[in-house]
Amino acid sequence: MSSFSVNDIKQLRQATGAGMMDCKNALAENSGDMEASIDWLRKKGLLKAAKKSQRVAAEGLVGVAVIDNEGCLVEINSETDFVARNEKFQELVKHVTLIGITCKGNKEAILKSQYADQSITVEEKITELISVIGENITLRRSVYMHTQEGVLASYLHNAIAEGIGRIGILCALKGDNKEACETQAKSLAMHIAAAQPLAMRKEDIADDIIQKEKAIYMEQAQNSGKPEHVIEKLIEGQLRKFYEQSVLPLQVHVVDGKKTVEHVLKESGNLVIEGFERFFLGEGIEKDETSFSDEVNAMASGN
Repeated sequence: MSSFSVNDIKQLRQATGAGMMDCKNALAENSGDMEASIDWLRKKGLLKAAKKSQRVAAEGLVGVAVIDNEGCLVEINSETDFVARNEKFQELVKHVTLIGITCKGNKEAILKSQYADQSITVEEKITELISVIGENITLRRSVYMHTQEGVLASYLHNAIAEGIGRIGILCALKGDNKEACETQAKSLAMHIAAAQPLAMRKEDIADDIIQKEKAIYMEQAQNSGKPEHVIEKLIEGQLRKFYEQSVLPLQVHVVDGKKTVEHVLKESGNLVIEGFERFFLGEGIEKDETSFSDEVNAMASGN
């Protein structure tokens, strides 16, 4: 009979931030003694990793992998850009991206999956690397794409090795001409990396983004001192321009330079975009702006 309960595991995890299995093992090794279990985690370096997990991780790498008609994007973050050059970290990103295809991009399933040919999970491998490298490391997000009839293409910008970089793209095209699909899918992936579309359709752009844009245009127009009916037309024009810059089919294709994406694909054999995904490293993460002097002062004061 176990000398500890599920609640004990939960309590230890909350107290240390260590993984579920690590807490279970700690309690098992110490007959359910909470304090001894905390010491055990500290000795194993797992408590150290838990403390690091509180720090902001906004650097790292984006991984992309495509196998036949399936693909996956993952973003794994670290605290500094230096870690992105670490071979162990790069290996982690590559393996996790491949696991992501098997798990259909489900983040929780990825974390619970076996890591490569080792007898540990992805989550446990990340904890291990935190202790070895000395920085917080997190699997931030993952996404899966597949196509039944079309072509799935990928692109990496600022790639530092095969399958890993700072900007990752997946996109799928379908049409009767497979060769044209393959050519245009690769070109479209590069376009997406450069043009940063927000959505496939105007209706897919979040309403709060639209309202924010309208508020900006309204203020600009009102400051012009022009009549109300002119202001309304100015706002309509600005909003139309925003859609042309933000909706993928309406954007000017960066490779062509003149025609829209929609026009280029139509001329290539009425190709249809099935979907796209874009990961930009650290996008949306509020980075810690602590200055060097602040860090020195913190160290001097023992914080």
